[in-house]
Amino acid sequence: MLSDPVTAINGIGEKLAEDLGDMGIQTVDDLLNYFPYRYDVFEVKPLSELIHEDKVTIEGRIVHEPSLNFYGKKKSRLSFNVEVEGIAVKAVMFNRAFAKKQLNPGDTVTLTGKWDAYRLQITVSNYKKGPANEQTAIQPMYSLKGDITNYKVKKAVRNAIKAYQHEITELLPERYLSSYKLPDRASAVMTMHFPVSRVDLKHARRRFTYEEFLLFQLKMQLLRKIKRESTSGNAQHYEASRLNEFISSFPFSFTNAQQKALNQVLADMKSPYRMSRLLQGDVGSGKTAVAEVSLYASITAGKQGALMVPTEILAEQHFDSLKETFRDRASIVLLTGSVKGKKRKETLAAIENHEADIVVGTHALIQDDVFFNDLGFVIVDEQHRFGVEQRRALREKGLHPDVLFMTATPIPRTLAITAFGDMDVSVIDELPSGRKPIETYWAKENTFERILQFIDKRARQGEQAYVVCPLIEESDKLDIQNAVDLYHQLEEFYTDSLRIGLMHGRLSTDEKDSIMKQFANGEVDVLVSTTVVEVGVNVINATIMVIYDAERFGLSQLHQLRGRVGRGEKQSYCILIADPKGETGKERMRIMTETNNGFELSEQDLKLRGPGDFFGKKQSGLPEFKVADMIHDYRALETARGDAEEMIENGMLENDPAFRDLQRYLEDEAVLHEKLE
Repeated sequence: MLSDPVTAINGIGEKLAEDLGDMGIQTVDDLLNYFPYRYDVFEVKPLSELIHEDKVTIEGRIVHEPSLNFYGKKKSRLSFNVEVEGIAVKAVMFNRAFAKKQLNPGDTVTLTGKWDAYRLQITVSNYKKGPANEQTAIQPMYSLKGDITNYKVKKAVRNAIKAYQHEITELLPERYLSSYKLPDRASAVMTMHFPVSRVDLKHARRRFTYEEFLLFQLKMQLLRKIKRESTSGNAQHYEASRLNEFISSFPFSFTNAQQKALNQVLADMKSPYRMSRLLQGDVGSGKTAVAEVSLYASITAGKQGALMVPTEILAEQHFDSLKETFRDRASIVLLTGSVKGKKRKETLAAIENHEADIVVGTHALIQDDVFFNDLGFVIVDEQHRFGVEQRRALREKGLHPDVLFMTATPIPRTLAITAFGDMDVSVIDELPSGRKPIETYWAKENTFERILQFIDKRARQGEQAYVVCPLIEESDKLDIQNAVDLYHQLEEFYTDSLRIGLMHGRLSTDEKDSIMKQFANGEVDVLVSTTVVEVGVNVINATIMVIYDAERFGLSQLHQLRGRVGRGEKQSYCILIADPKGETGKERMRIMTETNNGFELSEQDLKLRGPGDFFGKKQSGLPEFKVADMIHDYRALETARGDAEEMIENGMLENDPAFRDLQRYLEDEAVLHEKLE
């Protein structure tokens, strides 16, 4: 059985099993699916095909006895000529004095190393006596821990394949194998560990890329199906006439993108199934207006609505904004950690008695003592900052409201369909007309004084500025400006002419809120900050965003920071102070100055940084794929998603015998019994 412990494999004792266990390998199946993370290719090519400074492999005959020179402390240089295709190629090896005794004139050798096309020289990293052979042309390299070696893993895998290959069952129905020209599972496992050719390896990788994406998408689609079926009878019968009257009270017309997103949300609310929709839109695209209309729709259906945000100051801003928008159409209450004592009791009673139509707050909304009367609609703002547990808390209260997740981080479609595959996705991809684009400039540090003078000039006209930098305190490792130093520098520069504030992650929540309130109320002219200003807070008079050491940030983060300004009618500016050393950093700065489109930026960010860094290290929910790569294999991802949808919608897993193994695998994974997110 593939579920046997690894000790069942010939040659694996308790010590090796313990080492393998540290690498997450407990069973035979774990070992067979522990694929190499890279392959060293020792493929001999003709000299005419070798590229300067590439890692290459050549085969030839040693012409004369190697020459050995010592230099420095215990350092050596071994050199000899090799005849390749009738041409003398110089081979150089460093710190391998012992090889002099092994290599003799007339020997045939296979050498791998860095090629210098101008000198006809190879700097050898690996050598082997004798000609190259196909079996060693591609060497798998495993990710290792502790005392375990590549050789030990290869030997264990070889023994496992010998004893258990007949038990590797095929998951994919024959129609997909033939349609996509994929090898069967047992052959593909063998090839991943012991590839004979690059072509075979390519097809084995294609097979596992598709399989990984398909299994993940099937799990997502099954979750989605279970969510829908477990919440039937959830239709909200809102009053269209009251809704239209409310929409006409807005001082602007909805953009086409806003209208489309709103129609999708309202259609979900009418359906008998619980809504789980992600609304993504660029900074300033008008997501809030769509959210407000959706909340009002739920109120006209006789339900309560809730808006959950990450911070207290954001909750207060939304509370004030909603009161202004709704006026006497709804009763709105605020519930955060700061609401205490008698006020809290009154608020809780209003929520429980349905005297409150809309509740705005932080995660305090889902604490044990909060009871809703009839919660129909929940909006979670900046959704990736809320954990699974917090969302589950709503269900444990016996509540199955429609849920709209909102984010101003434009997520590329590739990532959205993977990370949020069990949600529907709505996109607002156009900005309201009349909004002035933020002018973005890339400057060097030696212009900082001119930038400070520019801030001074604008501040005298009643405008405010953010100055953001990456670290709080000085670090020996990173020569970058930090918030505390910068704060003192600005205080000295402006003396008493401007009021400077300082905010960073080490302050308490109360301290942060207090400083942010001062800034929002115009009591601080320039706010020096780390990236804690990134999410949400709306300061109309803030027109300048200066980002110090901008090359340290990703494009999406830079775009989020830029979106903190440009909230009012005045022209706003974003100034990136950066001196990037590498091409990637320079490319980021160029892209930022050329486009204000968050979706374009996020696609570029994904290419430059990869999916792991896109949300930052703390993002959960992104799957870890062994073989597949969401960026490079996006076509396979789209194909797998389409196939998964077809399988679930047409009941293929349950009704078609060809899908039995696939269904059994998913049941073994406990997908069908997984707790709903």
